[in-house]
Amino acid sequence: MKAVISICSILLFTVVACAQESPSDPAMTRIIALENAWNQAQLHHDAEAVAALVHPSFVYTDYDGTQMNKTQFLEDTRDRAYQASLVANQGVRVYLYDDVAVVAGTYHTKGTYKTKPFEHWGRFTDTWLKRDGQWSCVASHTNLIKK
Repeated sequence: MKAVISICSILLFTVVACAQESPSDPAMTRIIALENAWNQAQLHHDAEAVAALVHPSFVYTDYDGTQMNKTQFLEDTRDRAYQASLVANQGVRVYLYDDVAVVAGTYHTKGTYKTKPFEHWGRFTDTWLKRDGQWSCVASHTNLIKK
């Protein structure tokens, strides 16, 4: 009997883990698409696209402890001294709470900053809010794992 309970528990855990990795909820799919669009916008210094994704009260905390509001973050997005050749997320999980979504995962960025090469791996947490049918990111935090 204990073996049956153990096997059922393992199967239930596996099903839940697989469901989190391949979202079937349209809101989860939408949030992941928005995260990917954000990466593309940063690659191309498209501050207008980023502006459409982040809330007016957006707050960003970078891996070095720097905090920025929306205006500062958009200025940073426009900075051509930062030339990314790669901005990619991995292991992304979306946690939905009615009109709030928390996204957690890892990121990998590569490129040059002021002509010096860089390559970073880190973790991120983004908090999204749904208002009037539209999702916008209200907060983002990154933590460096490895340079």
